[in-house]
Order: sequence, then C-alpha cells, then structure tokens
Amino acid sequence: MKGFCERAVASKCSSKSLTDTSNSSPPPVCSDPESSDSKFTKASVWSNFVSSALSIFETHSEALPCENKAVLSGSSACEKKVAHAKQNGWTAAVRKAVASGSMRRLHERVLGLSRTGISSSTSDIWLLGVCYKMSLDESSGDADTSDGLARFEQDFSSRILATYRKGFDAIGESKYTSDVSWGCMLRSSQMLVAQALVFHRLGRSWRKPLQKPFNQEYIEILHFFGDSEASPFSIHNLLLAGKAYNLAAGSWVGPYAMCRTWETLARCKRESTNLEDQQLPMAVYVVSGDEDGERGGAPVLCIEDASRHCFEFSRGQVDWTPILLLVPLVLGLEKVNPRYIPSLRATFMFPQSLGIVGGKPGASTYIIGVQDEKAFFLDPHDVQPVASIGRNDLEADTSSYHCNIIRHISLDSIDSSLAFGFYCRDKDDFDDFCLRASKLADESNGAPLFTVAQKHNLSKPVSHPEMSFDTDGVQKDESFGLESVGDAEGHSHEDEWQLL
Repeated sequence: MKGFCERAVASKCSSKSLTDTSNSSPPPVCSDPESSDSKFTKASVWSNFVSSALSIFETHSEALPCENKAVLSGSSACEKKVAHAKQNGWTAAVRKAVASGSMRRLHERVLGLSRTGISSSTSDIWLLGVCYKMSLDESSGDADTSDGLARFEQDFSSRILATYRKGFDAIGESKYTSDVSWGCMLRSSQMLVAQALVFHRLGRSWRKPLQKPFNQEYIEILHFFGDSEASPFSIHNLLLAGKAYNLAAGSWVGPYAMCRTWETLARCKRESTNLEDQQLPMAVYVVSGDEDGERGGAPVLCIEDASRHCFEFSRGQVDWTPILLLVPLVLGLEKVNPRYIPSLRATFMFPQSLGIVGGKPGASTYIIGVQDEKAFFLDPHDVQPVASIGRNDLEADTSSYHCNIIRHISLDSIDSSLAFGFYCRDKDDFDDFCLRASKLADESNGAPLFTVAQKHNLSKPVSHPEMSFDTDGVQKDESFGLESVGDAEGHSHEDEWQLL
C-alpha cells in the first residue's frame, strides 16, 4: 500500500506535455486513455512514435564535432561537419515546433486528448456554482436562455489561467528555468487558488476587464502568481514550501502533496506577515482521511477543525474567517469509479465550488465546469514565455493569463487521483456548504465523496498506516511520494485499493 495512491498516478504517464528541451531531453509524449482499448493502443503507438523521433533528433544533435576526430580525413571530416549541422537543424526545428505549440496541437488531434468548443446539447452548464442555460431556440424570448452560451464563454475566459512558462530565473539551486513537462500539477493548483482570491477580493460576478487601466486587485492577484521568488505563490515558493513532501523541480507531484504544500505555504506567509497584509487572506483546511483513521472510507470535514483553522488564522481574534477547503481524494484505481460521478458533477452546483485539480490521467488540468457527461477545463500544458507583472502595473498585458479555447473531456475518463476546492466567505457561507455537502453524502447511495461531522469520533484510536515518524519523532507522510519525470514505465506492485 505504501505510496500507492500518488505513485499509481505518476506511473501512468510521467510526462505531461512535450518538453522544453532547454532543460532535459524530450520525454515520452503522454497519451490520454479513453474507454476503448483500441484507442489506448493507438495512442500508445503514436506516443512512442513521436517520442522516438524526438529522441533520435536529440541523440544526433549530441554527436561529437568533427574536429575532435583526428583520424578522419579532411573530406570525411567536412562531410561529418555538414551532416552534423543538418542534424542540429532538425533538432532546432523540432524544438521550435514543440515550443510554439504546433506539435502539441498535432498531438491532440491525433490522440484526441480533449475536444474544444460547445456541443449542440441544450443541457445546463454549471461553471463554479453558476448555471448557464443552453438553448437552440433564440426566439424563445428568455434572456437567461438565449444568451446563456455567450455569458458562459465570458465567464470561462475570465478565469485565471496558469500554464507552463520558460525563461524565468532558476528555481533554487537547480538549473531549471522552465517547468515544461513536470509543472502541470503546480500550475493547476495555482489556478484553483487564484480563483479563490478572485472570489474573495473581486466576487464571483467579476469578469475580465476589456479596457485598461485594469483593476488594482486583479493585477495584484496576477502578480502573486508570477514566476520568481518575489511572487508569494510562484512555483519557486511552492517547491520551497513543499520540501517536506519531497517536492523538487523536475518531478511530478500528486494532489495530496500539492494540497499539503499550499497549507504549509499559507502558514509560512501568515507567520511572516501582519494580519492585515495577508496575501492569502483566508484559512486553509485540508480535509483528508476518515475520522477513525481506517483505510478506506470517505474523509470527514470536521466543523471543529474548520473553526480551529479560522481561529488560528486570525491569531485568536475571531472564531470565523474566510476559509479555503481542499479535499484530496482517490476515487478508483485508474479512472474515477462511475459511482462517484453523480456526486462529482453535483459539486459544481455548490456556490462555494472552486473546481477540481486533476483531470487527465497523469496530466493535471483544472476542471471548472460540467455539462451532461462532459467536464470543461483550463489546460496548463501550453508553453508561454515568462510574464512579469508588477503589483501596480495597471497597464500590463494580461492576455497570457486567460484562455478563450473551451476544452472538455468525458467525466468517465478523469483520473481517479484529484482534489476538490471550495471557498467559504464567512460562517453563514460555511454552514450553507456543510448543509449541501451533507445532503449530497446522504444521496450518494453509499459512495460519498466526503462527509461532515461536528467533531471527531474518538471511540477508536486514530491509526494512519501510511504515516511514519523519523528518529526525531517528526511525522512524515510517505503515502504520496514523487515519481521522476523519466520513470514512464514504473508500476506499483502493491495491493490496489479503492476509496469507497
């Protein structure tokens, strides 16, 4: 069992996208398994083909220069030099295609990783707690129905996008100046937390401004997620805060460790900043593990724990503050068990919904909406140059932080390892959330995502078999480890299990 939950996800596909070869040789291209075995096989073949091609180019580009081969004659050395130049040209062309995104688009068209646009379905779309009614009949006279699609598109494009970046300052002591191929989980989590800040500081009804100068609050939020140590929620600072969970540049991380990392980062920022200057002005509560500590069972959101987190965040001044709830779950072996899909879909109807970090098997996305059996998401796998937005730069170019391309995947293809996010503005909002969550659990036919309790049940001693202690008595979490990006063939041989 040890480490199965996260390693099982990491072993499916260690590469999330085509890599920026400035840091490492190109890893295999990740395929997105669909319901059909034939589609999976086809995806694997294409993935291996593209991967092999990239490897060949990279191998040829590393050929020894002809001047180092003294045994060559003058003519053969010249021929070798010309061939080497051609090979370098091919390598450069491939790298340019990868960086520009054209290879990524080819990859998506061939493998069918996701679809774009809106189907002709007239079913309602739920986007982070807001319902958009779809209709093909524009003469119905119902304003909410006739402009539902336009309002959905405006809402979707207003959500903050975080993608792979290249060209930023090296992360810590590493040589990484890009997070291409390994940073998708960090980027997905950044998007979720960014939405929490948007909801807190600008409100759920906020939409992306069309003209400059921009709102100060909006620009500050984008600044917080910049790619430097000066930005509090950059991947630089996330990796630093996640050292206890073995986060490291170049390695993929799972949802559980990512949630705990945000909890740690929020606590560090809270302790180093005055209460009135908090950059993340909300408590962070990671709901994980069942109340009796037994393997299996739905996690329990304990109201007393939530109150304690708020009290500690306010440094004892008030009982309740805004709170960010993070709920990491494993809902099956490879894909989400169909039993959970109705409940998963229903969470997007909660006004407190911040969506889901997860999505494609082994390749994290940020899911923000649902319609019928589809999930709409923002994709971090596009590669963009580093963007630096000053805290007071109201004329900044913010186009790279938004996306007009609406992508969706089937709900039954979502990776089983994921994390839910919810934002509660005050005690009344939290109470409303608890009522909705309790009702959802009651209607789940024995398969709740999580449950709600006033306090922990201490009738049994809490035992966490996945936790261990080092020689100094410090608790360590070994249940959700990291997998190297290069370990694409790794598989867990431990007992498989399912959270029910």
